[in-house]
Amino acid sequence: MDVGVFDRKWIEEHLDTLPIWQQSAYTDFAATIADEENTFPCVPARMGFLSNHLRYSFIGDPRKEPSIHELAQCLKEFAKSSQTFGKYTTLTVFFHSPQDMLAQYKVEDYQQLFWTILNQLTKIDDLDWPEEIPTDPAHNEWEFCFNGEPYFISCATPAHKLRRSRHFSTLLMAIQPRWIFEEINDSTAFGRKLKKLIRQRIANYDALPGHPDLKWYGQEDSYEWKQYFLSDDNQSPSKCPFLRRLQN
Repeated sequence: MDVGVFDRKWIEEHLDTLPIWQQSAYTDFAATIADEENTFPCVPARMGFLSNHLRYSFIGDPRKEPSIHELAQCLKEFAKSSQTFGKYTTLTVFFHSPQDMLAQYKVEDYQQLFWTILNQLTKIDDLDWPEEIPTDPAHNEWEFCFNGEPYFISCATPAHKLRRSRHFSTLLMAIQPRWIFEEINDSTAFGRKLKKLIRQRIANYDALPGHPDLKWYGQEDSYEWKQYFLSDDNQSPSKCPFLRRLQN
């Protein structure tokens, strides 16, 4: 199957024709996000799945350079029409995670790989960084950008155990365009109510307290990069591994 961006309807109609790892990744995701008990913490993600707002891409081994180009292609395709997909849209990226990775990689290895992917991706970005987004991750309004679009990214890995909300059977990135948060933020009653609900659900879902780095975009003490990849404890990295500002 060619690399592309697919919706739930297309995948479920063609599921039997997909490679086994892709079938497993999608069915695992569907079972997790739309569990019958309705326990998955991220309510907008669940609503996005059930409403067919989410989009999906299957990418090769994330350690290999061609996979970075595949990801770039999918992000460009997603961005062309993302505002027509629905207010809860996200590009859900499943990476092929071979057996050696599953057997050997720890959370720290996936964390290093995650930032390697973003650093490689930004190297092949054809467009300038958006003027309205700071280039320094230490700024509270920094966000990862590609092809002129800012994104919040949430990473899940097979190695996460205690933080169940960041566990998945393959390496997964949920890439959310920043515009979806226009109604979901600390300045709206809906956003504040949703934040409280999600925090309660995380407390019930994970085997440890919510990570202290989880905060609203733009808060003085909030750093988006720290929220992209959460540890399996409540430790927080001191330095951002993103290198775009050093390249420009």
